[in-house]
Amino acid sequence: MDPELIVMLTYNDRTVQNALELFDEMKDFPVGHWGFKDVGLPKERIRELVRQMSEAGKTTYLEVVSLSEEEGMRGAELAVESGVDILMGTVFYDSINEYLKDKSVAYYPFLGNVHSHPTVLEGSVGEIVAHAQQLEAEGVDGMDLLAYRHVGEAIGLLAAVVEATNVPVVCAGSIGSYERIGEVLDSKPRGFTVGTAFFEERFVPQGSFSENVSDVWDWMQARSP
Repeated sequence: MDPELIVMLTYNDRTVQNALELFDEMKDFPVGHWGFKDVGLPKERIRELVRQMSEAGKTTYLEVVSLSEEEGMRGAELAVESGVDILMGTVFYDSINEYLKDKSVAYYPFLGNVHSHPTVLEGSVGEIVAHAQQLEAEGVDGMDLLAYRHVGEAIGLLAAVVEATNVPVVCAGSIGSYERIGEVLDSKPRGFTVGTAFFEERFVPQGSFSENVSDVWDWMQARSP
């Protein structure tokens, strides 16, 4: 299975104010996976965004980059209240994992030692792989790996985690070039996120958000065997 492009309606770790309008422009586009952050929009707008995405047949992601247990639990509760399919991020806490066990929201926590803002990932490849195996044993549904925020080598880390685990791995953060997208595709995680790079016109200079998304999608289709 080829990795899925997850379009994030986010800029600098915040959901953009016109997220609903942008999604409405692209709801018929073939990208099937869409996400946003827990900050930037009020709850009622988040619920409406999820409703529109779900009605369009999209898989929905809420990513929480806050690292405390209290903030992570608030994000988990927001995910349940708004009806998203997958909660990405948060440092893993037993309380969040247990809260989501009987809910319809899948839990993909961060791997490794994540800290600071913007987030930084520390730990050796071996340590992060061991953490991934530990979280899989805890019963998480998937994992959020900030490979390009790692203080070491990103793509070797991603490949090692994918190889060592049996649950979905999403590569998130700092994917803003075709070189990096190609590296991610070759490592075959379940998916990868792109957000800020679309708004910064990294793929189609001076192009719109939709033009940048379309260009990446077309590039991926042309690359597929």
